[in-house]
Amino acid sequence: MIHWNVSPEIFSIGPLTIRWYGLLFASSFIAGFFIMDKIFKKEGKTEDDLNDLVWYMILGTVIGARLGHCLFYNPGYYLSHPLEILMIWKGGLASHGAAVGILTAIFYYSKKKKNMPYLWVMDRVVITVALAAFFIRIGNLFNSEIVGKPTDVPWAFIFERAYVPDPMTPRHPTQLYEAIAYLLIFFLLIYLYKKKDGKIESGLFLGIFMTLIFGFRIFVEFFKEVQEPFEKGLPLDMGQILSIPLVIAGLYLIRRALNLKKGNENKIQS
Repeated sequence: MIHWNVSPEIFSIGPLTIRWYGLLFASSFIAGFFIMDKIFKKEGKTEDDLNDLVWYMILGTVIGARLGHCLFYNPGYYLSHPLEILMIWKGGLASHGAAVGILTAIFYYSKKKKNMPYLWVMDRVVITVALAAFFIRIGNLFNSEIVGKPTDVPWAFIFERAYVPDPMTPRHPTQLYEAIAYLLIFFLLIYLYKKKDGKIESGLFLGIFMTLIFGFRIFVEFFKEVQEPFEKGLPLDMGQILSIPLVIAGLYLIRRALNLKKGNENKIQS
């Protein structure tokens, strides 16, 4: 068993506290910036295009993740205390909300950039989002949050700082399960991008991302403790329910992209 008693705080200077989660969250945007910089340069896009994309991504991620947490998991409380929706520093971000926020932000971004279709942007953005998901789940590990159910597997963690009734009980390190899966998906997308030399069938990478990320989310939720009490009475928890339509949409996009590829190949042959 692995005893996990790491402080979520790195250090404090007066009232300012630097936390692992915040550092990793910021690192995800920095890493994403450098990846997108290489992609944009390769494909002839400008520095202004990239700078605008960064701001759209930041706003879409933060606003979407916060609203997702408030409205998906505890709407009654937050609708009764709307000012607390703004209190991000108290914690509470939802990946499904971030997904909706990013999809929405890129929609408006592509409307502004007439030479950058929506699916073209999303097919490249999801490469960085997969890496960001890895960073964020490692941040969750440092926060001892989103812990797994009790288990006796050899790699079980005892989350001594977790807010659960029995913190000394060995549990699945579900944050690590997700982090490893998302990192592998990132490497897969990078490999495919290089193999295709940037020539991606429209919607293919977005479809692969949605199918694999949220497909794994459905699977891993079976090993997690529920996030809110109301989920205990559901056959599937909220994370799984929200993931199902995203997986279906991902499968549709993959099929659509492959049909487009097949159609283009038939035109070339004829």
